[in-house]
Amino acid sequence: MDLKTKIRRIPEHKGVVFWDITPLLKDRHAFRECVRGLADHFRDEHVDVVVSNEARGFIIGAPVAHELGVGFVPIRKKGKLPHKVASISYNKEYETDVIEIHEDGIKPGDRVLLIDDLLATGGTIKANADLVEKLGGKVVGMGFLVELEYLRPREYLGDKYDIYSLVCCKTTTEQG
Repeated sequence: MDLKTKIRRIPEHKGVVFWDITPLLKDRHAFRECVRGLADHFRDEHVDVVVSNEARGFIIGAPVAHELGVGFVPIRKKGKLPHKVASISYNKEYETDVIEIHEDGIKPGDRVLLIDDLLATGGTIKANADLVEKLGGKVVGMGFLVELEYLRPREYLGDKYDIYSLVCCKTTTEQG
C-alpha cells in the first residue's frame, strides 16, 4: 500500500506545510499497516515501554505499544500531568517549549521506543530523548509515520539513534 497517498499536504501561511494524517488514520487497513510496520521494525529491540509526545504521537504510540505487548508513557506539555514530573525545555522553530513526563514513567535501564507521527526538524523528538535519558532510560529507536527529509532531521539527530520512518518526503511539494 502506498501510504503517502493517504496523507494530505495542506499549504499554510508563512511557508509552513501541514502534513495531515487523518485520512490515513481513517483507513483501517492503512492504520493497521502503519502500526504493524513500526512495531515490526523494532520488535527485536526488547522494548520495555513506548513513549510518545502529545497529541498525535499518542494516536500512533499507544497502538504500537499494544502491538509490542509493552506499556505506554505519555510526554505532555507543562502542567498537564497530575503526578511528580521531570521536565525539559527546548527550542522550537518559533518559541521555547517545556515538556514533562512522570518521574516514575521511566525506570533506569528501561529500553524505550519513541514514536511520533512526524519527524520534521528533529527538535521535539530530541527533547523527548533527552527527557527519557534524564530519567535513566535508553532510547533504542525512534519511529515515525512521516519524515520530512528536506528539513534534514537526521543531520540534527546524528547517528546515535535507530530512526525509522514509513513515509519519507523529499520536497515540500510532494502530494499524497
